[in-house]
Amino acid sequence: MLVSHWGFSMKHFVWAVFLGIFCCSMSSGQPTLTRDEAVQLALANNPELRASGARVDAAVGRAYQAKQWSNPELELSAEDWPVSNGRGFSDAKQTIGVVQTLPYPGKKLLDGQIGGAGVKLSEAELALRRTEIVRDVKAGFARVLAAERLVEVSAELVAVAESFAAVARKRVDAGATAYHEQLRAEVQLEQVRTDLADFQRELVTVQQSFAALLGQPKPGAVKLAGVLVETAQAELLEGTAGAQLATHPSLSVAQANLERAQLESRRARLEPYPDVKAGVSGGRMGERDQSIIQLGFALPLPILDRGQGRQQAARANVNVAEAELQAVQQQLQREWANALKRYRTAAEQVASYRERILPKANAALRLVQTGFEQGKFNFIDLVDTQRTTAEARRAYQQKLLELNITQVQLEALLQP
Repeated sequence: MLVSHWGFSMKHFVWAVFLGIFCCSMSSGQPTLTRDEAVQLALANNPELRASGARVDAAVGRAYQAKQWSNPELELSAEDWPVSNGRGFSDAKQTIGVVQTLPYPGKKLLDGQIGGAGVKLSEAELALRRTEIVRDVKAGFARVLAAERLVEVSAELVAVAESFAAVARKRVDAGATAYHEQLRAEVQLEQVRTDLADFQRELVTVQQSFAALLGQPKPGAVKLAGVLVETAQAELLEGTAGAQLATHPSLSVAQANLERAQLESRRARLEPYPDVKAGVSGGRMGERDQSIIQLGFALPLPILDRGQGRQQAARANVNVAEAELQAVQQQLQREWANALKRYRTAAEQVASYRERILPKANAALRLVQTGFEQGKFNFIDLVDTQRTTAEARRAYQQKLLELNITQVQLEALLQP
């Protein structure tokens, strides 16, 4: 019996859960979506994942068919049919029978095993795609949160720059400062407005990419509920990768591919041994009207084609699969080492911004604002300090995003 890996009821159950969350959220305003809910929604609706599930079903069908023998052939014949001086067809030897191809022992067994290996390979590819989808959804979730936060910070900076520009114009009108201070404040205002427009466009882009991962046609309809992680996980920083990487789906794909190649190589070695055709038929002997039974056997002679090319190709495919397995093992080790290095760097940078850079930037801005009100600093000093603080706040959001992205990548490698 062929069983689908993507049941109709489960898909609609996930949709029902999501719609329930959506309706409950509507009562309190714009609907919200948590990261776990986004992952479940993507697993239920992502088109690439559905395609991978369908490939598993196709592999199950091929495996089932590979074990089946070919259908018997119905054979009708009329021989020794006199064309003159006889009664015609009634004087011919008439027989009816069946002919069946008998596979060489071991061929169908290996065909079934190759089909099973194909199913295992498709299932491993599905598991790998699921891991990639979960990783991409979590990373996309973090990118949307970071983009939203950058838009919020930029909007706040625009408001501050507008107030500074208004103050500068009043000071120039009152003759308290030179006109170039007003120009400088207005230049900064235009810069932060341009930055805000850039961040808004970036937000739309990441929302579109995130909606595509969820299998949704329109982005931005649901507000994400969550915050970016601000501290690194100790178990990710201190853990080792040996046992976790050994169970990664990409390694399972390479191992399944090697197993199938080895089975195909064994099957190719049986190719020179021919399949036998056996037939049995019964009928009558024409004018003597005697009942007869005929037995027949036929087999091809492996003289011209002994399957040597197929055997060579199968052996080469085994070598390719072995090399690919080794390459995947090395690639996983490299990806883990690089991700861990970036994770540690991002954690240190986030901590530096949170504990030292941002507090100092905010303190400097407060001091300059107070000094400006007391006449100790000029307007240019205030504008420069405000710009420095703004750059630090934006940089902090970028470092937070890097920390979250690398954490997601590490989790996908170590906790598939």
